[in-house]
Amino acid sequence: GRSHIALQSGCELFLKYITRTFLELPDFEECKQAILERGQRFQTISLAARDRIASQAAAFVPNNGTILTHGYSRVVANILLEAVEKHSKHFDLIVLEGRPDAAGVKAAQFYAKKGIPVRLCLDAAMGNIMEQVDVVLTGAEAIAENGGVINKVGTNALACCAVANNKPFYVAAESYKFARLYPLQQSDLPLGSKQSKDKQGNSHSIKFCDTATSVMPIAIDSAIEV
Repeated sequence: GRSHIALQSGCELFLKYITRTFLELPDFEECKQAILERGQRFQTISLAARDRIASQAAAFVPNNGTILTHGYSRVVANILLEAVEKHSKHFDLIVLEGRPDAAGVKAAQFYAKKGIPVRLCLDAAMGNIMEQVDVVLTGAEAIAENGGVINKVGTNALACCAVANNKPFYVAAESYKFARLYPLQQSDLPLGSKQSKDKQGNSHSIKFCDTATSVMPIAIDSAIEV
């Protein structure tokens, strides 16, 4: 169910990071060694990004509040654990189930093991529970050049609900997820982000729309904080 957009943008940044080596070191062996060293450094920097984001974003987690998240995001997990373990904050967590792959179930199990009070909620009930929420916090598959946030399907609807109810909506993402994309509508997303298949229902062929990601339009992005 996950898209390839984050991987693609990370690979493009990695190539840009290492290709300068060919101009700096004409010797092949030295160039190869430098590429390996820069690759390892790039990996270290990328992995450390989540910790840096968590240390900065933990302040946005309200103490004794209720947080709503969608699916499973490693960045969001780091932020919430940082708030609990290093800032001694207490909060209730609501996780949307995150269809079609039900990633929210995995997230709820993870948070429950960490001792965070968590409730699992149907995606379709996001509007019903929004009045109980203080902050909405999600990750992102990618950040487009026009500022659009590309993430798990349902995030767009969640943002609309949050804005309509005047709830803060925060998106946390590593810098390597800034992608060279300019989607103005859902159909502008790369084909790898969308899947469609046929399912048989009784004697009729039913077209089942299995969409992995969605993009939040610029009009919504202006009302949220990234």
